[in-house]
Amino acid sequence: MKKILLLFILLMSLTQASAQFGNMPKFDPQQFQANMEQFITTEAALSPKQAEAFFPVYREMQKKQRVLFDQQRRLRHIKPTDEAGCRDAIQKSDDCELQLKEIQLQYHKKFMKILPASKVYDVLRAEEKFHRQIFGMNRFGRGGRGRMGRQ
Repeated sequence: MKKILLLFILLMSLTQASAQFGNMPKFDPQQFQANMEQFITTEAALSPKQAEAFFPVYREMQKKQRVLFDQQRRLRHIKPTDEAGCRDAIQKSDDCELQLKEIQLQYHKKFMKILPASKVYDVLRAEEKFHRQIFGMNRFGRGGRGRMGRQ
């Protein structure tokens, strides 16, 4: 009897968990982008004119970065079977990282032609803050908790 009761409770909890996941809204990239841009605009105190000039260039940078992020994601999901394959995967990953940094450098310079350096600095900090808040991470990588699990 206890086994049946335990099985029933387990089945009910799994049903409840699956129902909760079924009600979760799907990720909307356009809404995410709009929320991030609004957050950055507010946090960096960009004027409407500054935001209008800045965000098309920012989106251009993100588009280029996304290609490299996708390459890195593919590399993480495939474990090579031999030493040469592992070496090649490491080199490709390193190349992606270097290309990402080159894109950042190139676009940071473009940003500073559009906005004062202090505003670009604020934009970059706001972007980091937005991602930490959205993904529930702090500098220790634990969903909002400090070193010892305390806030």
